[in-house]
Amino acid sequence: MATMADVARSAGVSVATVSHVLNDTRPVRPHTRQAVLHAVDELGYTPNTLARSLVTARTRSIGLAVSAISNPYFTEILQGVEASALERGYGLLIADPHDDPLHERNAVRLLHERRVDGVIVAPSANPGELLALLARHRVPTVFLDRLVDTVPAGTPAPQAFDQICAENVDPMARLVTHLAELGHRRIGLVAGRPGFSTTNERISGYRQGLAAAGMSYDERLLARGDSAAEGAERATAALLSLAAPPTALVTANNAMTIGALRTLRGRGLSVPADLALCCFDDFAWADLFSPRLTAISQPSRQIGAEAVRLLLERLEDLDRPSRTVRLPSVFVHRTSCGCPDAPSQKGTDS
Repeated sequence: MATMADVARSAGVSVATVSHVLNDTRPVRPHTRQAVLHAVDELGYTPNTLARSLVTARTRSIGLAVSAISNPYFTEILQGVEASALERGYGLLIADPHDDPLHERNAVRLLHERRVDGVIVAPSANPGELLALLARHRVPTVFLDRLVDTVPAGTPAPQAFDQICAENVDPMARLVTHLAELGHRRIGLVAGRPGFSTTNERISGYRQGLAAAGMSYDERLLARGDSAAEGAERATAALLSLAAPPTALVTANNAMTIGALRTLRGRGLSVPADLALCCFDDFAWADLFSPRLTAISQPSRQIGAEAVRLLLERLEDLDRPSRTVRLPSVFVHRTSCGCPDAPSQKGTDS
């Protein structure tokens, strides 16, 4: 196996110069850099990443802790993270925290013990122990999709966490006002798991949409689907059992959309003839359903890519102020809301 010394001899430069070219640690004249890269290619030299990490205290690896990786939304986020990390020369270690605070803390701790340079996390509804762990070890961190509000008190020094998510409030309000414009006055919501910032913001958007349409909020029309298909089945059944059930339904993520549709089908109800339906989260086959699903599309791959960008910028400056980045979501108008069929296309940013 070729060594760095072999590369240096072939290129006619010092080992230090080879190191500067490969690690980009000091400017090197273009013709010298080209000679080194040519020697690397000719000799088939592979850098010893373990040895390099001992020198630089960097492993060029990122930890990703995201639950429900089987969910198409998080799968696309994963694809965005992986593509962006590889483009920048970083490897990826993945853990599934299962949205459980204890499992979450242990999963991130294991990633940290494997000396990842930083972590990207979709936090659970109760991330207190995770925040304490990250602050104690000062782990460079980006939270995605779900935002956290506080940093644990009593930590030795403030910990700056960056965050990235899609807009939630206005897009959800858009779904509600669209249904109201179609004449619906009883619009139900299948909401997500309590404690998630996404759940709180989408409920806020639901209520804003009702208010904008001149309707009062009726707590009986909000049912908790716990961000899962099974929970949405129960929540939808509860809404349909009301003395005055909703004539339209909004589901707050794609898994709950599936659960709601199962319940409606089980009761022999047709969408949109018996009940109009809009959903938060678009997914690849939403356009193949009958009817085609009117939805809010989140920029999931871009969220993943932006999370990597924020983390690498944090690694370059650990003391920079924390940042929260929100990306626009898009209203995708199809037919499950009860509108006439038309070619599927994405509407304007919400």
